[in-house]
Amino acid sequence: MTRQCSVKVLRRRTFLLGAGAAALVGALLKAVPEAQAGEESAEYKAALEALLGHATPRAGGITLDIPDNIENGDYVPVALAVDSPMTAENHVKAIHLLSTANPRAAVATFRLTLLSGKARVTSRMRLAKTQEVVALAELSDGTFLMTARNVEVKVGGCGM
Repeated sequence: MTRQCSVKVLRRRTFLLGAGAAALVGALLKAVPEAQAGEESAEYKAALEALLGHATPRAGGITLDIPDNIENGDYVPVALAVDSPMTAENHVKAIHLLSTANPRAAVATFRLTLLSGKARVTSRMRLAKTQEVVALAELSDGTFLMTARNVEVKVGGCGM
């Protein structure tokens, strides 16, 4: 009889410990903001507005080569290219790289001249969490080209 009683107490304790752990995990998950693609930070919106002003970017014309899934957000390779003749009349002045959910939205700006020859750059960046990466090309006639890619990040960079 004593043995059966101790088994019931052990099961009850195990249940209570499990329920307490589940409640704690639930509370922690509520405290951590969800990483949702498509979520745009206020800093991203401000950075985009500062670059574009009142201009409306055209979709396409810029190639953004970045992995769709990345294990570690501390090191994300990225390549950008714009199809441009790079002549005095028609050239790319700058390529801007933005992230929609990093602590700092403006990741990089690459200034180009006619001596650049081609409008291509490669670099690496950090991503805090799953988000969209946006590339903007600023052309010599004042227009902008824009493209975006969603990148799923397993382990975030940027100290997050």
